[in-house]
Amino acid sequence: MRANRRKLVGVVVSDKSDKTIVVQVERLVKHPLLKRYVKKRKKFMAHDPNNDCKMGDKVEIVESRPLSARKRWHLVRIIEKAK
Repeated sequence: MRANRRKLVGVVVSDKSDKTIVVQVERLVKHPLLKRYVKKRKKFMAHDPNNDCKMGDKVEIVESRPLSARKRWHLVRIIEKAK
């Protein structure tokens, strides 16, 4: 893989589709007016070729070519399995 691709870490919130997972990524953003940090969340659809991931797993995903209409990310590794 190329070195300049974006990497994100998030939690799997859905694994119902075949070879696809939905990963929710949280980040902290400083509010411009309130001057306090607010959690922003976004969901990404990622390709999981072996259906390894389950709900609650902490995973790392990387940007890739378009695989379907909404899927542009690929699973790199499972950081932590769900309990």
